[in-house]
Amino acid sequence: MHGAGLVTAWIIVCGLFASHASATQAQTATPAQQIEVRSPDGRLSLQIDSSEGLLQYTVQAAGKTIIADSRLGLRLQDAPDLDHDFRVVAIRNTEHDETWKTVYGERASVRDHYRQAEIDLIDTQVPPRRLTIRVRAYNEGVAFAYHVPKQAGLGPFVIEQELTEFRFTGNHPCWPVYTAQGIYQQTDLQNVKSNCERPLVLAADSDSYIAIGEARLVDYARMRLQPIDNAENALQAQLASKVECDETVTTPWRYVMVADSPAQLLNNNFLTLNLNDPCAIEQTDWIRPGKVIREVTLTTTGGKACIDFAVANGLQYVEFDAGWYGHEYDDSSDATTVTLDPKRSAGPLDLRGVIEYGKAQGIGIIVYVNRRSLEKQLDQVLDLYQEWGIAGVKYGFVNVGSQEWTTWLHDAVRKAADHQLMVDIHDEYRPTGYERTYPNLMTQEGIGGDETAPSNEQTLRILFTRMIAGPGDHTICYFNNRVTRNANHAYQLAKGVCFYSPWQFLYWYDRPSASKPNGPTSGQGIIGQEPELEFYRELPAAWDETKVLQGAIGEFAVIARRSGNNWFLGAMNGDQPRTIEVPLDFLGSSNHYTARRYQHDPKVKTRTHVAIRNQTVSDKDTLKIKLTIRSGEAIHFIADKAHR
Repeated sequence: MHGAGLVTAWIIVCGLFASHASATQAQTATPAQQIEVRSPDGRLSLQIDSSEGLLQYTVQAAGKTIIADSRLGLRLQDAPDLDHDFRVVAIRNTEHDETWKTVYGERASVRDHYRQAEIDLIDTQVPPRRLTIRVRAYNEGVAFAYHVPKQAGLGPFVIEQELTEFRFTGNHPCWPVYTAQGIYQQTDLQNVKSNCERPLVLAADSDSYIAIGEARLVDYARMRLQPIDNAENALQAQLASKVECDETVTTPWRYVMVADSPAQLLNNNFLTLNLNDPCAIEQTDWIRPGKVIREVTLTTTGGKACIDFAVANGLQYVEFDAGWYGHEYDDSSDATTVTLDPKRSAGPLDLRGVIEYGKAQGIGIIVYVNRRSLEKQLDQVLDLYQEWGIAGVKYGFVNVGSQEWTTWLHDAVRKAADHQLMVDIHDEYRPTGYERTYPNLMTQEGIGGDETAPSNEQTLRILFTRMIAGPGDHTICYFNNRVTRNANHAYQLAKGVCFYSPWQFLYWYDRPSASKPNGPTSGQGIIGQEPELEFYRELPAAWDETKVLQGAIGEFAVIARRSGNNWFLGAMNGDQPRTIEVPLDFLGSSNHYTARRYQHDPKVKTRTHVAIRNQTVSDKDTLKIKLTIRSGEAIHFIADKAHR
């Protein structure tokens, strides 16, 4: 793809751009069939080639091929494929560089800096058909999307299949999973099966990691990945359904992230946000991140006990889960009523009274609603919950994948925003960055969290794969016995830092001692007075700055996050003991901090065995974190008053 006729967009027009502005340069009626777009730093490039009859692309990083010649195109129903016999008729080159502020997030602001080419193509059909490929190159990765414009001879049409390929240069190690909450296993690329989730992370070599994913999925069919028949080291897009288009369509973005380490891949997960539209909600002051306790007894007493606990322990929300309006799988259950499922609780539950009790103390109430009720009474439910003063809704077991259900779900998020209701989507839904456009979409599952009792190794695989896509409701629990079965309590504290969710559930299977059980209690842990719970009390749910410092997939992770003047650090370790040296230069120039360290120590005579030790540090220091197997450490760096 480096022939003599190459049009390298960012060589031709680079002199037209200022580093702080956006600019466009159009080229028309060019005979060139090869176009290259380079990232602002010049390291990454994506090249489009139509010179051999088929549409193809390659991706390079620092001159090394990451994606070899790979097919592009769309297969249409009852029409020739949109993938061959194209010529380029126009190229519009743009450089964009802005910094936008988040409503909440892992960062207070995000830089959105890319170079883009919009490539208009026309084929040889009669009448000829037009297709535009939009290509972006960021320092963090490259992305492309298809746009079929409205045109004569192409009325409503159906996309049967996307022909997008990802042909790699070797049989790379990778970490596939086949359901959103499934088990990650390290394998070689040749062993990847159909229906592979995105993002898929691969290790091209020791200093080249790749993530293949999807962004801005709103009203299209979900893309997963499948092997290509009779091709080595190659995957192709696998749509969950056909896509019905009126007269035009713009597909979601397909991205290829490239970084020198798993830590840097995760550090760059804001790319997904940048590939989505800006915030569409004018007033966002009602959207509040926060920490959550699940109310497990479904009683008035339990609800008020959780509210009192939340006030005393720095939480912002109490969530009532399945069973408060009847059996969640019973189509006759009515989510506009408080009708307890007797298998879950004998009650009584005065939900309206609990909501008012929480409001008086600044604690919001979240309620779970299964898709059965949402599908039949969504508008009625949202009207009523706004009237009740509910803060948000957890959408449960929603249908995902097909164009129909993808469209329905994102419409349900927008409708919730119209009622000033926040949303948590559970089960198989995975994010693609829509929380930038509708930030009332606080979090989602799509993750094998503590509810599924993942092994320590699984948790550390999930962190560097699934979390590239966006927030994950990990349903963290603290006192449940699965904690000590898989790790320890210091590890759980660290998990609250490492796994980002702006609605951070911290006590999934736990209840305050004042909460009286009135139903099944299996697995429930009683929250005590353990001193280290102060860490959760101080822990924010959203951040001003995030730095993924170190890590290896399935082995260990060190992540630091800042809120205001203070930093929080989580270190999580796998199945081998290790000592990690962490330079503290991220703390900022010459500031002094008290590092309040929460460490596993079997000698501590509490049921959680967490020791708390203070240490004075500055940005000039390097901290040694010594971890036994399946252990962790959490640190709160408290800025000295003189330096705040």
